Order: sequence, then C-alpha cells, then structure tokens
Amino acid sequence: MASKADFTEEQWETLQRGLTGTGMLVSMADPGLMDSFGESSALAKYLQSQRVAGATELMRELGGTRGTGFGLTTKPDEVRAGTILALQSAVEILSARAPEEVEPYRQVVLGVATAVAEAKQGVSPSEAAVIDAIKEALGSA
Repeated sequence: MASKADFTEEQWETLQRGLTGTGMLVSMADPGLMDSFGESSALAKYLQSQRVAGATELMRELGGTRGTGFGLTTKPDEVRAGTILALQSAVEILSARAPEEVEPYRQVVLGVATAVAEAKQGVSPSEAAVIDAIKEALGSA
C-alpha cells in the first residue's frame, strides 16, 4: 500500500492539485455565487468522507487535502489547464510509483466532480462537459 511518504513533495502537490482543482473546475463550469458556497461545502464534505472511508491509505491521506493549489485570482483558463495537466501527471505518477492506486485516485477525483456538480440543482450540461474532460484527462473517458 502506498502512502504520502512514497512521493516527493512536488508529486504530492500534483496529486492534490488534480483532486481539488477538479472541484474548482466543475464549480466554475456553471458559476453562481450562492452555488459556489454549496459546491465548496460539497467538496469539503466529500474530502472529509475520504479521510474516514477512502478505499486505500493513500486516498484517506488525500482526503486531508487543504487548498486547491490555485489562488483566488487565478483565471478560469489557468484553472482548467492546470487541473487537466495535474490530473494527467497524477495518473503518470501513480502508474510509475503505485499502479494499484490509479483506479482509486480516478474514483476519488470523479467522486469530487460528481459531488460538486450535484451540490446545487443537479448536473448542468456545462458541468457534464467538464466532467467528460476530467474523465479524458484521467484516461477513463
């Protein structure tokens, strides 16, 4: 079983950025101030659930992720590009260092995407399109 100790700081940040960037990316797909609060709450609750019930030790450790790796003034295009790149890199990192963690990571990322998209009024077409891009980045499209 892999754990945080099996990764460099840079690799760990990439895994985290892909995970939390996913929540931010889905939230930005269908913006609305009040929706953002509910979506942020859904992201936090989902990550908290992973700290307790994550499929592997690594996923439980990732559930403790704080922050997104993006600043408040980061432009939407930068969040999208950065998140997609982080997800692709995360799959490469996990494939090389802990192949058994690739599928659990995909599931956690997609769980974040779904939780955020469903937080307010169901999944919009723009959120569904972002989730498809996330799936593609994860190699599970």
